[in-house]
Amino acid sequence: MIIRVIIKNLFSFKDYTEFNMLPGRSTRMPHHLYETGSISVLKLNALYGANGAGKSNLIKSLDLLRSFVTEGHLPIEFITEVFKFDAESRKKDVYLGVEFIKDGTPFYYGITINQGIVVEEELQISGLGKKDDVTLFLRTNSVHEKQLSLSFHEDVMKDKEAALYPSFLQNEVLERNEPVLYYLRNRKNKVFDHYKRAFDWFDRNLVIILPTYSPGLLALRLEGDDHFNAFTKDIMRSFKTGIREIAIVKMPIEEYFGEDDKEEAERIISELRANPLATAKANRTPVEEILFVLEDGKVYVKRLCFLHEEDNGANRFSAAEESDGTRRLLEYIPALYGAIYSPKVYLIDEIERSLHPLLIKELARKFSQDTKTKGQLIFTTHESNLLDQDIFRSDEIWFAEKKADGATELYALSEFKEHHTLDIRKGYLNGRYGAIPFMGNLRDLKWDTYAEAR
Repeated sequence: MIIRVIIKNLFSFKDYTEFNMLPGRSTRMPHHLYETGSISVLKLNALYGANGAGKSNLIKSLDLLRSFVTEGHLPIEFITEVFKFDAESRKKDVYLGVEFIKDGTPFYYGITINQGIVVEEELQISGLGKKDDVTLFLRTNSVHEKQLSLSFHEDVMKDKEAALYPSFLQNEVLERNEPVLYYLRNRKNKVFDHYKRAFDWFDRNLVIILPTYSPGLLALRLEGDDHFNAFTKDIMRSFKTGIREIAIVKMPIEEYFGEDDKEEAERIISELRANPLATAKANRTPVEEILFVLEDGKVYVKRLCFLHEEDNGANRFSAAEESDGTRRLLEYIPALYGAIYSPKVYLIDEIERSLHPLLIKELARKFSQDTKTKGQLIFTTHESNLLDQDIFRSDEIWFAEKKADGATELYALSEFKEHHTLDIRKGYLNGRYGAIPFMGNLRDLKWDTYAEAR
């Protein structure tokens, strides 16, 4: 679970800017609160803002942090995407930190980067402002010359075996643009359990869905997980897509390619047989994923097909033959399923892409009203139709506003202390909360003048 995110000098965030999932004073929808130890966190958040206001940059920043931790090297964006409206920003620190809960333990992980050098990295067990934080490790360095310092919690340093690793990591392994946390992911000594748990949150519990995202190996999951399969069919039916059943069509690879592409079939067969750990290979087109699967020594093609109510399932339609909206809904189902049944965090950028406004609203409503959800769902959107206090608490709606200096400011609807019966959609469209574009008078564009010139 995410508690808070803090960003500075990255993308459109100039000064320290905080986003959090902490509840305000509202007592409405108590089932939207997850109680974890001594803190409560919210399960849902919609972030609004005009184009260019910076709402997507929150998700992009977390995606960079996740990539840095799990892949072990510094994304170039930490150097190129500093706050550009400040001439000195390239020489200033970039800061990115996230407070989160993993298996009941609150952690805080933060990095400070300057000109591509990690000048500080820390992992703490957070005291949540109620007791002292416990530092698990602290790494510092200098921008201009290597002055790497690395200290670990006393539990590590008191263990004879574990105590050897920090020195080895500092002197032989760690580069100036690499994360310490990455190198702790596979430590077997129990004193590193907290470190591994923190890494695991970035690797398994933080799921970023950008507009170009498509879930991989969906056909295999539908085939191998009966509960997920039933959930998917129920969603597709309840949203009136016309889909009656989802089928996984299987055929020999030779039949799929035919004689004209025989060489391509042989190449794929060779690749799968040469790698004993590879049981499937995916080929994704803009509209469909084709799976090549090795089963019992033979390679088969598997693809999703859909049977419709209109003809009682007489004909099969491929994913390529379905609408953009139907395909996009299908792509969101793993995220919705995961947010309901697992303690993961799903961040979706531009949730309304290719989906009808009423369909998005119904997705949000289903998650909102479910009293047994386990995960968090956070998304950016322009869709004002979602601004409904029957779906969201006022502390679950946030706005991104671009200030006069070009920096992004984030704030919650709860700061306006609106009554829960108020039509916040109307207030938003009228500019009551900011975070919308003001286009000016269209007459000033003088389109009629351009038309006359033609």
